[in-house]
Amino acid sequence: MTLAELHQLLTVAVTGLAEARAHSERATSLLGEARQALVDAQAKADPWLPSQYAQAGEGLDQLLVRLSAAEDLVSGYRSRL
Repeated sequence: MTLAELHQLLTVAVTGLAEARAHSERATSLLGEARQALVDAQAKADPWLPSQYAQAGEGLDQLLVRLSAAEDLVSGYRSRL
């Protein structure tokens, strides 16, 4: 594998990670919209939210952190080549 090919593959990886991050950020936004819809529909001081809501939010937060770290690693490796 040539250096140019490796650079190209790393560029593809960085692009894929950026797309995954964008999709995850959109999922986080949609989760927030779903929460607001549930709260608005119930219109009470202590709204009920499914137990999975908190788990989904935490999972997306963890995914975004991991994707960001992966992007940093791949970009750093690519810049050192």
